[in-house]
Parts: sequence; structure tokens; C-alpha cells
Amino acid sequence: MALETLSPDWEFDRLDDGSQKIHAEVQLKNYGKFLEEYTSQLKRIEDALDDSVGDVWDFSLDPIALKLLPYEQSSLLELIKTENKVLNKVITVYAALCCEIKKLKYEAETKFYNGLLFYGEGATDSSMVEGDCQIQMGRFVSFLQELSCFVTRCYEVVVNVVHQLAVLYTSNKNAPKIIETSGVHFQAMYEHLGELLTILITLDEIIDNHATLKDHWTMYKRLLKSVHHNPSKFGIQEDKLKPFEKLLLKLEGQLLDGMIFQACIEQQFDSLNGGVSVSKNSTFAEEFAHTLRTAFANVEAKLGEPSEIDQRDKYVGICGLFVLHFQIFRTVDKKFYKSLLDVCKKVPAITLTANIIWFADNFLIQKIPAAAKLLDKKSIQAVKTQRENFLQQRAQSLTKDMQSYYVFVSSWMTKMESILSKEQRTTKFSEDLSNRCNVFIQGFLYAYSLSTSIKTTMNLYMSMQKPMTKTSVKALCRLVELLKAIEHMFYRRSMVVADSVTHITQHLQYQALHSISVAKKRVISDKKYSEQRLDVLSALVLAENTLNGPSTKQRRLIVSLALSVGTQMKTFKDEELIPLQLVLKKLDLISELTERVRAQCNCCFLYWHRAVFPIYLDDVYENAVDSARLHYMFSALRDCVPAMMHARHLESYEVLLECYDKEIMEVLNEHLLDKLCKEIEKDLRLSVHTHLKLDDRNPFRVGMKDLAHFFFLNPIRFFNRFIDIKAYVTHYLDKTFYNLTTVALHDWATYSEMRNLATQRYGLSMTEAHLPSQTLEQGLDVLEIMRNIHVFVSRYLYNLNNQIFIERTSNNKHLNTINIRHIANSIRTHGTGIMNTTVNFTYQFLRKKFYIFSQFMYDEHIKSRLIKDIRFFREVKDQNDHKYPFERADKFNRGIRKLGITPDGQSYLDQFRQLISQIGNAMGYVRMIRSGGLHCCSSAIRFVPDLEDIVNFEELVKEEALSEETQKAARQLDSVLSDLTRNFAEGTEYFKMLVDVFAPEFRSPKNMHLRNFYIIVPPLTLNFVEHSISCKEKLNKKNKSGAAFTDDGFAMGVAYILKLLDQYQEFDSLHWFQSVREKYVKEIRAVAKQQNVQSTNQDEKLLQTMNLTHKRLEVCLQEFELLYFSLSSARIFFRADKTAAEESQEKKEKEDESGKASNGDLSNCTPAEPVVK
Repeated sequence: MALETLSPDWEFDRLDDGSQKIHAEVQLKNYGKFLEEYTSQLKRIEDALDDSVGDVWDFSLDPIALKLLPYEQSSLLELIKTENKVLNKVITVYAALCCEIKKLKYEAETKFYNGLLFYGEGATDSSMVEGDCQIQMGRFVSFLQELSCFVTRCYEVVVNVVHQLAVLYTSNKNAPKIIETSGVHFQAMYEHLGELLTILITLDEIIDNHATLKDHWTMYKRLLKSVHHNPSKFGIQEDKLKPFEKLLLKLEGQLLDGMIFQACIEQQFDSLNGGVSVSKNSTFAEEFAHTLRTAFANVEAKLGEPSEIDQRDKYVGICGLFVLHFQIFRTVDKKFYKSLLDVCKKVPAITLTANIIWFADNFLIQKIPAAAKLLDKKSIQAVKTQRENFLQQRAQSLTKDMQSYYVFVSSWMTKMESILSKEQRTTKFSEDLSNRCNVFIQGFLYAYSLSTSIKTTMNLYMSMQKPMTKTSVKALCRLVELLKAIEHMFYRRSMVVADSVTHITQHLQYQALHSISVAKKRVISDKKYSEQRLDVLSALVLAENTLNGPSTKQRRLIVSLALSVGTQMKTFKDEELIPLQLVLKKLDLISELTERVRAQCNCCFLYWHRAVFPIYLDDVYENAVDSARLHYMFSALRDCVPAMMHARHLESYEVLLECYDKEIMEVLNEHLLDKLCKEIEKDLRLSVHTHLKLDDRNPFRVGMKDLAHFFFLNPIRFFNRFIDIKAYVTHYLDKTFYNLTTVALHDWATYSEMRNLATQRYGLSMTEAHLPSQTLEQGLDVLEIMRNIHVFVSRYLYNLNNQIFIERTSNNKHLNTINIRHIANSIRTHGTGIMNTTVNFTYQFLRKKFYIFSQFMYDEHIKSRLIKDIRFFREVKDQNDHKYPFERADKFNRGIRKLGITPDGQSYLDQFRQLISQIGNAMGYVRMIRSGGLHCCSSAIRFVPDLEDIVNFEELVKEEALSEETQKAARQLDSVLSDLTRNFAEGTEYFKMLVDVFAPEFRSPKNMHLRNFYIIVPPLTLNFVEHSISCKEKLNKKNKSGAAFTDDGFAMGVAYILKLLDQYQEFDSLHWFQSVREKYVKEIRAVAKQQNVQSTNQDEKLLQTMNLTHKRLEVCLQEFELLYFSLSSARIFFRADKTAAEESQEKKEKEDESGKASNGDLSNCTPAEPVVK
């Protein structure tokens, strides 16, 4: 057995004990388990992402992107394999050179262009300190050294390419022919060489246009000079300075003098030691010229056409090659030179990179002055005028172009959506693929023409220093949006594009292979043998083999080089060759589709034109309807971030990014966000204050801007954060409303209204400010009032019906009020215990006030008058129908003024009225405390389901044998519930307490002087009515000091004192209010009668006086009526229907009843039970 010969150690495997099988099964089980778990995990992830993962990709949110560039690890030597060794070598050399050029181009475009362009950026002139320029240049020297090495490498490659071509196309009859070259034109080689020369031209242009770089270089050289004089000061060894200076001189000569391209073409192309001869090689000269003309013919046909792809860049290369041709061979084809210049009329300027613009005419005239002399001045001037005319026409047609592009791109996007959402039909697969291919290419072409149009226009304006109109700026910004829209469209449908691209590539490869196989058969069928035919066959086989594989850049390059050889000797008919070339062009485009689209849609150049951004934002703000376009603009502004990362003149490129970020955000805030915030705030304010009629808000007259569109925008991604306009404005309004509410708490309601309006109108979810926090609902705290009750009763006015206290006067815009709810909240804060304390404080206050009351009543002047009035009433009551005369009271009221008045014009009676009002206010406050307590109890007890049947929690907990803590808690709960129910059911009779505590003292014989109180009530009421009318009249005046509309404390005080003195009957015996009513009714009738008489006499002035008198009498009567009602209401609190004797009788009866009941209970008790009395 083979096994034995291989490994005798494996003998034991023959004995199969089944262990291996068991082992394998276990592993299999584990693997199965792992797979199940993994599947379920993936399913969970899929479910979690279900809403967001789909066919549509989001440009700013997706963490993953697809790269569609085909890639393989085969080297050129592996790909280029045919039987024809010589051909292999030729193709390999050329392919290797082309690849080298591509690498150099990539390095230049990413690293060197950006490093140079961004030099000096990120530091504003104001922030630059002395010496910053030198430091920046110091950091930059290493970069320049790298650039120098790069340029040197480019020079070597250019020489090598020229040599390789010159050797192949040799005019030396003696030299051996490598391959037959009579019909072979390596177009690709010249194109690549053109690209390399374009790089050198671009570097020259960048440095030439970079004033900052040159300034800093000069300063740096000056710095070196000062270092030279004193090297020890700078800590540098002198022997190192010389080589460094030499290096700098070399760098300056090579890079900074604008001679990069010139030095390249002026190289020694002829080998000195009898190697390759170039300048004398006529065959090569002809081939060079022929290829140039062919390339130019292809380029010129497409320039400025809608199907232009990269012809402009090739044109720059052709100009470079033309100058190189002249430099080597010293001959000029004037006709060709003129046609090269004529292109400038069609394409006035070409953007090389970012904001660097290149004028072909200047270049050609400068580099080949001999040919330029042969041209007439007019034609040179014509090119320059053509350039200016181009700009003027562009400015006029921009808006129109923008509109037509808008239509094109929109219809293309619709086509893209529809074609990608359709299922592919198996019957018409190739047709579907062709359609998709055409739509993709169309998108790319739109992107190219948009990009070229924007760059050329903006850069031309910049380089010619012509001002741009606002309309042009807006139109250009719209074009930028369209450009990004195309990129986003490709990105959104990444999945489908990725899927289609591979199929389309295969389809195109198949078409190319088919064409090549037809030609190959034709070559094979021709029996004549020649080396040339063999080369053609080998080239076609190579092309076929290379096309069979991924469509990488290398393979496509080899195909194009192979076909340069394979298309000689009419292998292809013309009608076959053109379609083949078209297919290969398409293959080029489709294989690099996403990369090319990204390159065309890259708006890095906007960094240099960011001055347009404020104008753009103003436009977006004015036309809020399509605010969603902001996403595109920010996406465009983000494009320059990768380029900035190559900046080398700062400590880190982060500094530059930060600076840019800050600048853009400042502009955004100033031109959009802050304006938006202010406008929204203004709109909310005006809407809430419409009643003030501030300005005309009729949308038909003043127009209307719906800013709500900004709030439906998704957050905009910029750098590593999102700009959420909605959140920004919401935060601004929240902050503003909060701050302004804290400044003026009385405006809280207005701001609440504005908050609600912001939610309704703009959909902003505002934060509740919770201001004023406690101050509003609690009003003045019970503790505060209790401590300062003397201040409270004098500063606040009581309203009996609404149970509310209103501040007399205030320095603020508003008056404080205190109602039951405030008191209830206060009691809830401090607990019900505070109620009794409050009543206690009130009692102390009343004691002091009653002392003053007693002194007033005891005063001789007052007492004598009152006794006189009582005697007078007793004498005349029978004549007056038991009514106290109004005149007598009025006389008392006036007479008391003679006793003297206070500095602010108040009589003793006024002060006495105020005293009674304060006593009444104190009683009103006690009443409010009781109501507040009940209110607090009811709001606390509302959670108890049934007040009649409250379970005992302690018993329940004991039954369940729960822990001691739980029993304690249950006991606590029971006591709280019983407290609440007791308070809720009873409510303490505070009024009764306050009557009972003072009544005995008031009614005792030693205070007999107080018994005269009832007779002072009529003059007091008169005084009160006068005061009340004057207060109410002040309400309508501008100066409202002393204005009031209620003061029921007086009625409350009178009712309370009458109760204490048990004088309700005595007061009622005066029939005072009836007397007043009769008096006023009588006077009103008399005036009415007079009015009737006067109306016949028609004395206007008298009539007016009478009307006023009539009105005044009615007001007085009304006030008396109101006072009467208030007094009647207040008396109810003090049980005015019963006299003191009746009350004591009732009390006795109650006590007897309760005594009997308790005795009855005692008789039922068994002796064993102890009785607690």
C-alpha cells in the first residue's frame, strides 16, 4: 500500500475502535450548535437593524461602504504570457512604465498637491505671531525635500519612457528591429507620458500661484542668515549650516522658481556613451508627431461636448508632449500649433486641481516663443478677449443652465430609481444590462459636465479677479447641490449598483472577446507566415487571455497595449474596430465607476471659494421650502477634509480641521441658525401679543415665510457631529424663555403660551421651565403671614364671597393674591399642626388690637358723643319710626374731624374703621385657614376608598404575622388615616373659640364703655362707604395708588365685635340700613322730579349737574346695599340669630343631655369593667 511506504507510523489506524467516529460526532454536534447560535445572533442583529437596513443607503449615517474596484494579486509578469518572448518583453516594459506613472500620479494628487495647496491655511493673519511664518516653513522643509525626490523620480521616468519608445522606433538601419512597428502606435504610452508631464505642469502652477509660500520662504532664508551670524544662540553647529543652506538653494532652484516642467523637458535625452539616440531619430520623431496628431484629433472632437469624459486633462498632456517634442526635435508643426491654440476659444481655461487654473495659450506662447513669433498679435489677443466674453456669457446663461441641468439630473435620478428597482428579466438580460450601463454612464457624464462647469466658472472669476453677482453664486451653489445629488444617488443604491457593475463588466468583456476572436480567426485563416503576423496573433491571444479575468486597471492597460500591436495589418475591419474601442472605453468607465463618480463629485475646490457660503445660507433662509438641500452643501464642504489631512505646515492637521470647522459653524450660526432663532422667537411673540396690534401681520400684504420646513430636516452631518437645527432652535427658545421668566416671573403665562405655540406651529418639543416653582401656587407662606400678621392684615384686603386676599399696593406690575389653594399647599408643606399655631398667633394679635379698641371707646370725646346719641335716639325713636336718623350719623362723622386729623388727612373715625377692618381681616384669615385645612384634608383623603369603612391595617398585618417594622408602619398609617378622617369630618370651630375667649371680658361690667359700640356703627358705615367709593373711583385713574375694589374686612370686624358685645339686637333696633335706603330713595326721586322740570326749561348745564347728582346718589345707595349684604353674610358666621342668653340656655340643655347619656351608659356597665371618666 502507498500508505505503508509513506508512513509506517500510521499502522495503528487499521485498528478501528470507533473512538474517532464518536469524536467526530461530538465535534459535529458542537459545530451544529455553534452554527445555530450564530444564525440566531445574526437574526437578532438583522431584526435590530430591520428599519434602517435596506436597499437604500444613507450617505451620512452608514458606517459601511462598498468598494467596487476590481483587485487581484497577479503581477504583470504573470499576466503577460505568450509564446512570443519578444512581444512579452515589449508589453511588459511599457505596462510597467505606465503603472509607475499611475502610482506617481496618485501620490501627486493626494499628497503633494494638497500639501502645497493648504500651506499657510488654518492660521488667520490676526492669530499669527511674529515668527510663526518661519516655524511653519521649518516644518515644511521636509515636505519640500520629499517633493524634490518625487520630481527627480518623475524626470527619470520621463527619460526612460522616451528611451524605450525611441529604441522601438529606431531610424538606424543597422540596429536590429525588435518588432515590426510600421502600423503600431502605442497611444497608451503617450497618454501616460502626457499625464506625467501634466503633474509637473500642475506643480509649477500651484507654486507659481502661492504667494504665501514664497513670502514665508524668503523670511525663512532671512532667519537662516541671522542664525549664521550667531549659531550658538540657536544651539546649532556651524558646520551643519552650510550643507543645509546648500540643500535649501537646491530646493529653491528645483521647485520654487517655476522650472519643474522646464527642467524636465530640457534634460539630456540622448545617451552620451553611444546608447540611445533620440534627437536624431527621425522615425521616432514622425511616430511622436503622428501619435500627437491622432490623440489631438480624438480629444478635440469631444471637447465641450456632452459626452466629454477626461479630454481636458488629456489636452493638457498633449500640450506638454508638444512642448517636449519641440524641445527634443527642435521642429514645430505650425499648423498643429495653431490648432492647439484654437482650442482655447472653445475651452478658455482648464482647472488642474482645486483652485489652480491653467491657460493653454499662455503656456504654449511661453514655452515655444519661436512659434509664437510667427503668429500675428491679433489671434493671440483674440484668445484673451474670447476668455472674457466667455465669462460674461457664462454669467448670463448660468441660471438657465442650472434650470436645464435640474431637469436633466432629476429625470436621470428618476430613471435610475426605476431601472434599479425593476427585477431583471432573464429573457432580456443583455438588454437590461445595456440599459443600466447607459444610465450609469449618463450619470457620470452629467457629473463630469457639472463639475467642469462649476470649477471653470468659479476659478475663472477668481483668477481674473472679476466680481460675481449674487444670482451667479446662487446658481453655482445649486449646481454643486446637483453634483452631490448624483453622488448620493449612486451611493443610495450602492447595493444594486454593485450587483449590476459586475454583470455589466462581464457582459462588456464578452462583447470585446467576441470581436477579438473574430479577428483572430481571420489572422489564423490567412496562411502567409510573417513575423509581423505572428506578433499580431500573439497580441490578440494576449488580449484574449487578459480579458478573461477581473477587469483590473493592469489588465485593461495590457489589453490596450496588446491591441496597439494587434490592430495593425487591417486585422479588424473599420466597422469592427470602432465598436470594440467603444466597448473598451465603456469597460474602463464601468470598472472604475464609483471611483470616477467620487472623483468628479469631489467638491474639495469649495474650500477656496467658501466666501460664497454666507450668500448661499441667506438664500436657503429666504427660500425655506427646499431647505433639505443643506445636506448636499454640507456634504460638499466635507469633501476637503481628507485633502486637509496632508497639510504639513502645522503641528498637526487637526489644527487646520478645527479652524475650518469653527469658520463654517460661525457662518452657519450667523447666517442661518441665529436668524432662524430670532425669527421664530419674534413670530411667537407677535402671535401671542396679537391683541396689542403691533404691526401688520396679514400674509397677503406682508408675505409669509414658513420656517417650519427647517424643523423637518434630518440632522446634518458635519465633521464628527450632527447639526440638528430643530434641537438648536428648541434649546435657544428654552434658554431664552427660561432666562426671561426668571427675570420677570409675572410673564410666566406668556412664555408658557409661546411654548405651546412653538409645539403646535413648529413641532418643537419644548422643555417645561417649571417657573415660578413654589412661589406661584403657595403664594405667601402661612408661616410668613403668621409671623407678620400685623403687617399682613394692614397690607391685604379681604373678599368675603371669593375667600381671597388681595394686596393693597405693590411696587411690581402685579398684585399678589392669596386664596384657599395657596393656604392648602402651604399646610401640606408644613403639616396641619400649623393651623392651631396660626389661630394662637391671631388671638395674640386680636388682644393687642382690642386694647386699642377699648382705649378709643373710653376716650371722653367719643364716649360723651355716643351717650348723647343713644339718649337722642331713645327720645326720637317713636317719632322716627324706630329708625336712626341719617343726619345724626352724618353729623357724628363730620364732627369727629374737628377733634383733629393725621398728617395724611385721616380723622380718628378713619383710623377706628381701619382698626375694625384689620380685626375683620384677621378673622377672614382664620376662616381661610380652616377652609385651607379642609381643602388639604380632602385632597389627601381622596385616595381612601370609603370613609365610612376604613380597615385597620395594624390588625391585618398582625394576622399575616409580618415583621415588627411593617406593624409599626401599619400603626403609623392607621393613625394618619384616623387623623385625616377626624379633621375632614369635624373641622375645628375656630370662630366659636375666638368668640368664647373674648366675649366674657367684653360683656363684663367693668367694660361698660364698650356697650356704646352699636351706636357708632352708623357713622362708621358712612365713613366706610365714602372710603370705598373713593377707592373704586381710583381704579379708573392713571395713578392707581390707594385703589381697591373690595374690603370686606370691615363688615367681618363689625359682625365679630357686635357678637362679642352681644349687641346684634341693639344694632338691629336702629334699623339703620332702612333709614339710609329711605333717605337715598327720597333724594333720588326729588332729583328725578327736578330733572323733569328742568328738561322743559332746557338748561343744559343744570341738567348735567343733576345727572351727576343722580348718579352719585345711586352709587352711594349701591355701596350701602353692598355693605348691608356683606354684614349680613358675616353675621351668619357668628350665629347672629341667637343672643348670648339663648346661646347659654342651648349650651346648658346640651350638657344635660350628654350627662344623661353617660349615666345611662354607666348603668349598663358590668362591675367587672373599669370605667375611665
